[in-house]
Amino acid sequence: MDFSLNENQHMIADMIKKFGDDNIRPKMMEWDESQEFPVEVFKKLGELGLMGVLVPQEYGGSGFTYTEYVTAIVELSKICGSIGLSMAAHNSLCTGHILAFGNEEQKKKYLPKLATAEWIGAWGLTETGTGSDAGGMHTTAVKDGDYYVINGSKNFITHAITGNVAVVIVRTGEKGDSHGMSAFIIEKGTPGFKSGKKENKLGMRASETAELIFDNCRVHKDQMMGKEGEGFIQAMKVLDGGRISIAALSVGIAKGAFEAALKYSKEREQFGKPISQFQAIGFKLADMATEIEAAELLTFLAADRKNKGLKMTKEGAFAKYYASEVSVRVSNEAVQVFGGYGYTKDFPAEKYYRDSKLCTIGEGTSEIQKLVISREILK
Repeated sequence: MDFSLNENQHMIADMIKKFGDDNIRPKMMEWDESQEFPVEVFKKLGELGLMGVLVPQEYGGSGFTYTEYVTAIVELSKICGSIGLSMAAHNSLCTGHILAFGNEEQKKKYLPKLATAEWIGAWGLTETGTGSDAGGMHTTAVKDGDYYVINGSKNFITHAITGNVAVVIVRTGEKGDSHGMSAFIIEKGTPGFKSGKKENKLGMRASETAELIFDNCRVHKDQMMGKEGEGFIQAMKVLDGGRISIAALSVGIAKGAFEAALKYSKEREQFGKPISQFQAIGFKLADMATEIEAAELLTFLAADRKNKGLKMTKEGAFAKYYASEVSVRVSNEAVQVFGGYGYTKDFPAEKYYRDSKLCTIGEGTSEIQKLVISREILK
C-alpha cells in the first residue's frame, strides 16, 4: 500500500500553505480571541475547490477522493484547527450527506452552491440531552398533509448561525427506534427555523458552534432525504466518513504543534546549547513524531478503504480514536517544550493545545469509538 503523496496532494499542500500564509495566519489569533467565524476565508476556499473536495465535477465540485480530502484537512489544520474543522464539517457532514443520500433533484439544487461555498452548510444530530445517545432525540417532525411540522432544537451545531442550509435528523417515529428518525434539508429563512445561543468555547473558537431551533417549522416532504425512517441509518454512515475528517483534523493539529515545538527546541538555548540537544527534549520529540506517523497511517488506511467502497467502520473508528488522543498528547508535550512561553498566546503551542481537545469529543467521543471498535472486533 503506497501512501506517498500523489501529484494532486502535492498541489493541494502547496496551495494551502500559500493560502494560509496570506489569508489565515495574519488574523487567526484575532478570530480566536473574538470568536469570529471568518466567512470570507471559506468563500475563498470555495474558489479553490476546497469546499467541495469530494463532490463530482458535474455538481460543481473538485471530484477528488478521500486521499486528497485528508491532505487538505491536515494542511489547513496545521495552520489553524478552527479553519480545518469548519472546512471538514461543511464537506463531510452537510455536503456529504446530500451527496450520499440526496435524490438527483436535491443534488442539483444544493451541491453546486455548497461546493463553491456560495452557501455554507450545517448538519444537526446532537441535542442538549442526547449526545452519544442520538437515538433518544426529542426533536420531532409530525406529518401534516404534504408537510412535516418540526419542533425542538439541536445544539453544538457547526455553522448554525451562518449556515445557509442545514441537514437535520429528527424523530418521525418512536423514541429509541433506529428506524424512527428522518433526515431533512432545511434552508435558512424557512419560517419557524432559527439559530440560537452561540457557544463560548475553550478551543476551535473561530469555528462557529450554536443552537438550531425549530418552532412549528413546516418543511415540505420533498425536503426529506430518502424515505421516512432512514435518517438515523444515513447519519451513522455519514459519521463513518466524518470520523476520517476528525482523524485528519487531529493529525494536522498534532503536526502543527510538533513542528512548532521542533523549531523552538532548536532555537531555545539553556546551559549553553539548544534544548533539542538534551535527551529529555529529544525523547519527547521522538515520541511525538512516532505517534503522529502512526496516526497518519491509520487515517490514510481508513481513507483508502473509503475510496475503494469497502466497509471501514472499524478503520474509521481506529483512526479517529487514536489520532484524536495523539493530538492531545502531542499538543500537551509541545506546551511543555515551550515551557513558560508555551502558556502564553504570543507563542503557537497553547492554541494547538486548546484546539486539540475537541477532536476527542466531536463526531463520537473516544469512549464511543472504543465501543464501536469493540463491537466490530467481537462480531
